[in-house]
Amino acid sequence: MNLIIRLEKIIKDALDELGYSDEVSLIVSGRPDLGDYQYNGAFNLAKCYHKNPNIIAEEIVNKLKDCSLFKSVSNVGGFINLTLSDECLINYINEINHDFNVNTYKAPDEKTYFLDYGGANVAKALHAGHLRSPNIGEAIKRLFNAVGYKTISDVHFGDWGRPMGLIICEIKHRMPNLSYFDKNYEGKYPDKCPVTLDDLYEIYPTASNKAKEDEKYLEEARDLTFRLQNHEKGLYELYKSFTKLSIEDIDDIYNMLGATFDLYEGERDADEYIKPMLDYLEKNNLTEISDGATIIDVKEDTDKKEMPPVILIKSNGGLLYDSTELATLYGREKRFNVDGYLYLTDIRQELHFVQAFRAAYKTNIIPRNKLLEWYGFGTMNGPDGKPFKTRDGGVMSLRELINIVKLETRKVIKDNIKEEDKDNLALDLAIAAIKYADLLPNRASDYIFDPVKFSDINGKTGPYVLYGTVRMSSLLKKANLNYQKYNMINTEEERNIILNLINLRSVLEKSFKTRTVNEICEYVYKLTSSFNAFYSNHEVLTESDESIKESYLTLISIILKTNKYLLDILAIKVPDAI
Repeated sequence: MNLIIRLEKIIKDALDELGYSDEVSLIVSGRPDLGDYQYNGAFNLAKCYHKNPNIIAEEIVNKLKDCSLFKSVSNVGGFINLTLSDECLINYINEINHDFNVNTYKAPDEKTYFLDYGGANVAKALHAGHLRSPNIGEAIKRLFNAVGYKTISDVHFGDWGRPMGLIICEIKHRMPNLSYFDKNYEGKYPDKCPVTLDDLYEIYPTASNKAKEDEKYLEEARDLTFRLQNHEKGLYELYKSFTKLSIEDIDDIYNMLGATFDLYEGERDADEYIKPMLDYLEKNNLTEISDGATIIDVKEDTDKKEMPPVILIKSNGGLLYDSTELATLYGREKRFNVDGYLYLTDIRQELHFVQAFRAAYKTNIIPRNKLLEWYGFGTMNGPDGKPFKTRDGGVMSLRELINIVKLETRKVIKDNIKEEDKDNLALDLAIAAIKYADLLPNRASDYIFDPVKFSDINGKTGPYVLYGTVRMSSLLKKANLNYQKYNMINTEEERNIILNLINLRSVLEKSFKTRTVNEICEYVYKLTSSFNAFYSNHEVLTESDESIKESYLTLISIILKTNKYLLDILAIKVPDAI
């Protein structure tokens, strides 16, 4: 049994014997000089049982003081302070060494969740602003898996609608004689896309600007969008050709970031569910007409500001983004019937998802007993506090940002690394630097990314954590000892490391319940720092006492396993050497 759960049960049993009832929760002491943990329930018990909290605390202390797991138990003004015995800590470290899972957290129930993150727009180059969704989403997915949830993940590309019509329109203007635009063409369409990736990423902004200035061009793009969405032969083949090219590029970057998906679907895939969804809504009288448009009113009595309706069909018969969003949920529920859904997007999309989720519940597209969760994230900015820009003032692509950081991380690689291995290692370090910096702040906060600062092997950075982790691994490989047991606490540093290891479960539980990973980042940094401090002050491999040496190595092996476990949740790859 996990040690904290065991301790809480001991306190709960003591309360039962005293005739008290409480949901016991231990917290890490804010005063290490008084104890390792605190139980503050005496104050709640005092209210329930109309007694002095100090008297209740003394009763509890008297029940616990003879327990061998505690070195000391004291009451300070109603706060119960608990210091764990060395025997307790030694035994628990050996339990972890035997079964690592005893120290982790598992959700109380087994559920399957559908996660929607990534959300890149095809035919547009990924820029620095696209970083956070795949990073945070992948970490939350891996956290869910670690605590026992099954997941289905979908990248949900932005691959439908007018942007696609604009791209086709511009390609048509540049290359009007392509077979895709010949309605009478009966042959096989080319295997190769008629535009390059660089062409494609220049075409959309050009087309978008033209549409703003030229009404005729805009109308042509609208017509092409309509024909595309009706799967007109030729146009649809061209669309598949350039979206495939773009998705391969996006997927390559996602793979570098360690972001993987079960489904590579997008708005296009919801198209087949729009008509069945609209039929269902009409049949059950779940929509209304307002100024010629078909809407779902999602206002609630508790709203403190105006809540616009979900518009499914415009007065001219056109469909909107809301239609696709609701159809996506409709299709997912029909196909997967999971226990809950989690969406991760830019924080500026909050209103859209409030509307969509309310509509889904109101129409019973999603039953109310299933959670629909949306979490927004803040913006990643450059050292000047503004969104990343290239030298000429353009939006910085994500590839360019990775390359800039890679140049910095290459500087920290040791000379003993083979030259042919340095490039791949620099990339691993760059990805670690970017991901750790991205996951460290609170999810909803904006933050500043400094390529030089976050590439350093000193400080709270990805390379620092990796450097410490690789050092642990190297140390254990060099050790000529079969380390199987932790024998004694020889230093105060070891005791602090053990107490830190014990807190892993609470970190995982809090991260899971809040759907955040910044606390995991803080924890892995703190654990790595505690190892570095210990290693700097003590000789490990040259320790003459074999029992002490075995204890050192056993403890380091648990730290290493913990770091690797957490870095895997963060989707940060640990290299063999740095």
